Order: sequence, then C-alpha cells, then structure tokens
Amino acid sequence: MEAPRHDTRGIVDPSGLLNHVRFRRHEPAEPLRRYVEWYWLIDWDLPAPYASHIVPHPAVNLTFQWDGADERDAPYGEVTGVALGLYTRKLSGRGRVCGAKFRPGGFRPYAPEAPVSRWTGRTLPVREVFPQATGDTARSVVTPADDRGRVAALDAFLLSLPCAPDPQADLAIDLVRRIQADRTVRRVGDFAHARGLSVRALQRLFSTHVGVSPKWVILRYRIHEALEQAGSRSDVDWAALAADLGYADQAHLVRDFTTTVGVSPAAYAAGARAGR
Repeated sequence: MEAPRHDTRGIVDPSGLLNHVRFRRHEPAEPLRRYVEWYWLIDWDLPAPYASHIVPHPAVNLTFQWDGADERDAPYGEVTGVALGLYTRKLSGRGRVCGAKFRPGGFRPYAPEAPVSRWTGRTLPVREVFPQATGDTARSVVTPADDRGRVAALDAFLLSLPCAPDPQADLAIDLVRRIQADRTVRRVGDFAHARGLSVRALQRLFSTHVGVSPKWVILRYRIHEALEQAGSRSDVDWAALAADLGYADQAHLVRDFTTTVGVSPAAYAAGARAGR
C-alpha cells in the first residue's frame, strides 16, 4: 500500500488551515494498511475561534478528540460516516484530534453487521459502533505528548478489533482508487461494464462497502480536482476543465462546485489568490 499523501486535496483554504493548526499524517501499523489509509493528527491553540471546511473523501473516519481548556476535560471518540456535503468544524481554545481514515471501501471489515451506508451523513459516539472502546481508550490516544505515542495507541486499539479479510472490500477499494486516478471514468454504466460488473452489482457493492453510490464518488472526485485547480492556479480555463472532468458544460461544473463548496469556482479562486 502507498504511504500517506502529502497533498491537501479536499481541504478548503488549506493555507488558512495549516496556519491555524498543526496537521500531520502517519502510516498505521503494517497489518492495518490493507483497510486503513492513514492516521491524521491535529493540534491547535487559538487566540480566536477558527472554522475549517472540508469537502470530504468517500471514507469513514474514526476520531479520538480532546476539546478542553485543560487536561482534566474528558476526551471522547466518534465514528463519522461519509459526509455528503461540506464538513465544517469550529475550533477554539486548545484541543487535538487523532483520527484514522479508512480507505474508501475499507471500513466494513471492522463493522460487518451493517452496510456502510448506515453511517453515511452521521457522526456517532465510538461505543455505538465499537463497544470495545472506553473512556480510557480515548484518553490513551489523545494524551501522549508526541506523535509516536498517539500512533501507537491508535494501532493498539485498531489491532484489538476483529477484522476478517473481505474480498469485496478489496474490490471496492480498488474500484474507488481507479475512479480517483482516472479522469476518463465518467459514466457508471461504462465503468461497470469495463470491470465486468452489472450496474446494479456495482451499486450494491458501493452501498455496502463505500456508503455512497459510484456516481457520487465520481462527482466528488471531480469537485476535489476542481477545488485543487481553483486554489493553486490563477489561469484556470473553466470551460476546458469542465470538459476534462466530463461535465456537459461549464455551467454544470459551476453548479456542482457552488452547491458543494458554498461559493462559485471563480469566487473561490479569487479568495485563494488574495490569501497567497
């Protein structure tokens, strides 16, 4: 499996976020890498509140968090399913988050009793999904002073969970990776046929193991690419980008981007330039 990426794809205003928090990614223990993509750690100590905005990946996240003003405040854990819209997190004071991002398609081996679509659009206390977690679990993850200790605690908890190899999860992971990497994947029917699946079988696989439809995944990665282009370039040809991403025209790209991010591509690009 590949090492954690260092890009900021999906983060709205990445420079703003990185100016307000310490953000790191680390690899999980080798036995976990089949289904866990990376760990992500964030610490903050802010003089004024700050809101971060993310266009999430089609992935489930397990987080252990501490939002208190001092170490006496209780840490807690959550499981967050695929977020369908823009995810906003308001940060204030001091705090930290230690998260595990499962590979898109990789969560169900840890929670096989329900399709991953059950968690879509929801955030639940960790014990509702993993009864093995306790207050001591959250505390063991967030209290170490260094990254090594936090990563070791995440490894220990995840390695303690039952997880049987799941060929269907492996297939879902591979298909999502192909969609992410290949801009020519534009139509669900064509993609299913190329992989030797019926559209219905592909849709069932994604509902059970990814939590969203293959069409949703295709559209989300289009928005990620448009967000990346808008934030890093000052000369984006939106009509050409829309065509490259498989949109019928520029108007469809503008509509999807605005609906997801909250501002038009041009307005976002102007804001990104002003912040550079």
